[in-house]
Amino acid sequence: MIAFLTLVTLLAPTRADTLPRVTLREALQEAVQLDPAWVQAAGQVDNAEWARKAALLVFVLPTITASADYAELSTKQFNVGLGSAASATGRASLDARYELFTGGRKLAGARQAAADLDVARAGELGQRFATALFVERDYYDVLGARELLDVARERANRAAEQFSTARARVVSGATVPSDSLQLLLEQQRAEVEVLRRDAALTVARLQLGRRIGRSGPVDAIPLDSAPPLPLPLTLEEAVTQAAAQGPAWVEARAAERSADAQLRGRRASYFPTLTLTAQLAKFDDKFFPSRTGRRSLGFSIAMPIWDGGQRELAIERLKSSRAVAYAIRADLERAARHDVTEAYTGYDVARRALELAERGVAVAREVLRVQSVRYQGGAGTVLELLDAQTQLVQTQADLVQARYAVRLARASLEVILGQRLSPESDRSIP
Repeated sequence: MIAFLTLVTLLAPTRADTLPRVTLREALQEAVQLDPAWVQAAGQVDNAEWARKAALLVFVLPTITASADYAELSTKQFNVGLGSAASATGRASLDARYELFTGGRKLAGARQAAADLDVARAGELGQRFATALFVERDYYDVLGARELLDVARERANRAAEQFSTARARVVSGATVPSDSLQLLLEQQRAEVEVLRRDAALTVARLQLGRRIGRSGPVDAIPLDSAPPLPLPLTLEEAVTQAAAQGPAWVEARAAERSADAQLRGRRASYFPTLTLTAQLAKFDDKFFPSRTGRRSLGFSIAMPIWDGGQRELAIERLKSSRAVAYAIRADLERAARHDVTEAYTGYDVARRALELAERGVAVAREVLRVQSVRYQGGAGTVLELLDAQTQLVQTQADLVQARYAVRLARASLEVILGQRLSPESDRSIP
């Protein structure tokens, strides 16, 4: 017990009224920009955008290379720039190459780049919603831990009052001493539960602070207590929307297109390549030549015949990759109804559970009130009183969990659909 109290002291050195507080909107805006997974996904989008630009530029721009060299010779040799023998040579050139025909490799590369960009964008969107789900979970953990601490304190106060009542009844001879001992034990358990809930709240605040980039604990501002609304779309509409624009499905279809484009591009290596070449060169006996210049313009044809089977091996590997991408996409489409139905019905079940939990707390409070009156009047036993209090504490904890389970269930469905389902401004994602 001493070690536990020491741990609690270390975990909760800061008063709640001195902690920085954030709204859910602020937490979402700060955390999404800091999550390593989202930062990586956003970087992949930037990379894919540049790759697509490069794939389009090869249609209009040639490959250009500038070079310069200089050499000192031990024996004089003929220098093109001077037209005579010289002990040094300097050369500078500008080469340009433009592929006129590649067998469709450029088109396949452009299609692959476009598909890779769609993959990256879908992955970034999905990761943004997944990060928002993590933020909401940490935010609700703080709110839930605070409410559970209030429940534990209410239990401790009741236990103290009941113990005083039992002691008075024992002194008056209305009951046996074991009643006061039972209530004393309940009071001690309630005090320990307060310590545990206080420690859990401190840890939850630290996790929220870490999530939004703070080095210390951060408190969450309570949300409105309005009852959760029905979803703004039917189950069939949710299934259709997920399959059409859900991040996972969009990413899978784009990955399949990318794999197919890679295979087409590799198959283009069976065709000859026609390249237009141009060169401008200067010759002299200095590092920066300025004497004789030469220009050339021509074309070349390259026909790949056999490279030791490496081309065929690469094609077989790309076929396997395309088959895997097809299987993943087909499996996701088959699983759309299952995944969406699970999340959709989970939200409806959570809403119903919240309603029942609210009624359960009202019933448990009334049961405790009746048992308290019966015990004070000598008509009830201490065990019945303790059982009623245990039921109230459990129903209150169930209510806290149900209240935030509804919000998390909705957020889980939003991750699948890739869009918010409520107009609440406090849950907007940057």
